[in-house]
Amino acid sequence: MSVQQFDAIIIGAGISGISAAYHLQKYNAGKTYTVLERRQALGGTWDLFNYPGIRSDSDMYTFGFSFKPWKDQSAIAEKHKIIEYLQETSQEYGIDQHTQYGVHIVKADWSSEESRWTLKSSTGELFSCQYIFMCAGYYNYDQAHEPVFEGLENFKGTVLHPQFWPETVDYQDKNVVVIGSGATAITLVPSMADKAKKVTMLQRSPTYMGAKPAIDPIANFLSKWLGRWAARWWFILSTIFIYSYCKRFPESAKKKILKDVEDQLGDKFDAKHFSPNYNPWDQRVCLCPDGDFFAAMKADKATIETDTISEFKSHAIALQSGKELAADI
Repeated sequence: MSVQQFDAIIIGAGISGISAAYHLQKYNAGKTYTVLERRQALGGTWDLFNYPGIRSDSDMYTFGFSFKPWKDQSAIAEKHKIIEYLQETSQEYGIDQHTQYGVHIVKADWSSEESRWTLKSSTGELFSCQYIFMCAGYYNYDQAHEPVFEGLENFKGTVLHPQFWPETVDYQDKNVVVIGSGATAITLVPSMADKAKKVTMLQRSPTYMGAKPAIDPIANFLSKWLGRWAARWWFILSTIFIYSYCKRFPESAKKKILKDVEDQLGDKFDAKHFSPNYNPWDQRVCLCPDGDFFAAMKADKATIETDTISEFKSHAIALQSGKELAADI
């Protein structure tokens, strides 16, 4: 069997893989390379996930490429905008001409005598290179993390995992329970609240949350008058300042975050659901673009329960506190 020979091979055509390809061809123009992508399209995580409302949970000015500034006004962008941005970048710099899709590398052998790697795909294709760039991310595409829940086999509703979200899901006028309180949960809750009867975010422990405009007026002002680089640096420097403030003055930062949430929720505010047992930025702070999560709570379309699961029943989730949550999904 023939072996495809390259100086370098990049595994993964997501954001990291595209960035690696750009820098490799810019600073090592004489080197040959290919990008091997397991899926049939670029994007990595952004091509894999399809749950309702999927969007970036970091601003795209800093999450995007330094060599191709993010131009859309939305700092927090929907999936389709991110995919379009990656496709445009790949085509503009000719990276798409070096990308092979549907190639799942399952083995890599190093030869000290030849100072080269030999890679083998799931279909038996062979590749050889001197350097490997591993840009495959950290998700297991085949087996996502699934906690063990008592009595889950008794549940008569629908169990969904964000990583394997089907193309169509009917949650119209149904009771939805989202287990967890990370960025994915913060996205799912307001996105499903419009159609669902009620969406409950069930968390073992709270997460710090904050509201911010999806379209940042300062960033767009700077971009208009000084260029996109100014918007990028606005986000970089403001994030450094906020992080540093939270680490230097954790109690003050905690009070400010909780006060902002209370201002958003009014009489719907309950501090126990928003007060983690750690300081701000000891873990990530979840962003709610335009306060969409809080708006869903104020409209009585969403709520939070801070508790642990005792067991699943046929149409409900029983909590350690003795409370039961009605659940269809």
